[in-house]
Amino acid sequence: MTSKGRVLTLAAILIFSACVFTQTSPASNSQISGWTLTWSDEFNAPSGATPDPAKWVLETGGKGWGNDELESYTQRPQNAYLEDGNLVIKVLAEKYTGADGVARDYTSARLKTQGKFSQAYGRFEARIKIPRGQGIWPAFWMLGADIGETPWPASGEIDIMENIGKEPALVHGTIHGPGYSGEHGLGAPYSLPSKQNFADDFHVYAVEWEPNVIRFYVDDHLYGTRTPADLPQGAKWVYDHPFFILLNVAVGGLWPGNPDATSKYPQSMLVDYVRVYKRDPTKSK
Repeated sequence: MTSKGRVLTLAAILIFSACVFTQTSPASNSQISGWTLTWSDEFNAPSGATPDPAKWVLETGGKGWGNDELESYTQRPQNAYLEDGNLVIKVLAEKYTGADGVARDYTSARLKTQGKFSQAYGRFEARIKIPRGQGIWPAFWMLGADIGETPWPASGEIDIMENIGKEPALVHGTIHGPGYSGEHGLGAPYSLPSKQNFADDFHVYAVEWEPNVIRFYVDDHLYGTRTPADLPQGAKWVYDHPFFILLNVAVGGLWPGNPDATSKYPQSMLVDYVRVYKRDPTKSK
């Protein structure tokens, strides 16, 4: 939190503190009115620990991930570790050849809860400080848990937060399904009120997902709502079954474009927490 000068009155201090709290950490504890916590990771293990294997799977590989990306995802602690109460996903500019035999110029990490946790409907949120720079592509998102049996995009995708480095003041929330995937995904952008860069601070990114509606939030500001009425004619709403969570930082690709001379490394995405809730039927909305 920003330091406060001695010239500020007590009243000004209280107002300032409340404003910062609302913007950067509207859910400082695990309770939200009307919701019941069902799963979380607070990343409070000692600094240097690796992500909890009971909660996360670290994917590996360097074959572009369908987007012409430039990174290799690794399971190394250099790319994913805990520090000062945060998960750190670190992007390094380095020559690396993974177990798949593909040589790449960048390494990063991609974590998922597939096989560990999935849920249909609820509030899914994370408090994140994203990295910055041309070619950087951080994301907090979900995939249908049936993706092994129902190939993407028929299994569904919900992108809770994506940012591309050439748009430092914008994040995007998007859904992808059959007939509206890839560049045709149904999304909405969000910018902070004074056009600050998202990489300058932590923000809470969330969706509230209920039958036939998905609502997108930044710091509890609702900025996008998707319902079956938004789909292309004849397209199917595929958000009626459990989804699992992913966190990653990609480098390059069809959407962000490749790094250039302005890009600086290493870059890190910090995740303070990830929390999932279900609607509490005993409490009003």
